[in-house]
Amino acid sequence: MLYGIGGIILLLGLSSAFLIYRAAENESPGYEESTPFSPEYSKQNLRQLELYGGEANVLAYETRLWFIGLWHGKSLAFIVAWATILLAFGCFYAADHPP
Repeated sequence: MLYGIGGIILLLGLSSAFLIYRAAENESPGYEESTPFSPEYSKQNLRQLELYGGEANVLAYETRLWFIGLWHGKSLAFIVAWATILLAFGCFYAADHPP
């Protein structure tokens, strides 16, 4: 039964990742996305962040922007694919090694 569940997870997850990837190819990057050319990365904004919270604040801000960027477009497709592969192979491993 675990082999079947793992196979279904693998099939549905990888096909979902493929569809997400294909949909992300057709997207044009908007201004609201955080890119190095957006106002969020201006010297004035980064200077104010550093002034109020130091280097740690700037690092936390850039980490937050990076993490938010993972959940859009092609990055999301890769995350879905890897999570699917790990979950499916977890099911296959559990099927091979019963308690």
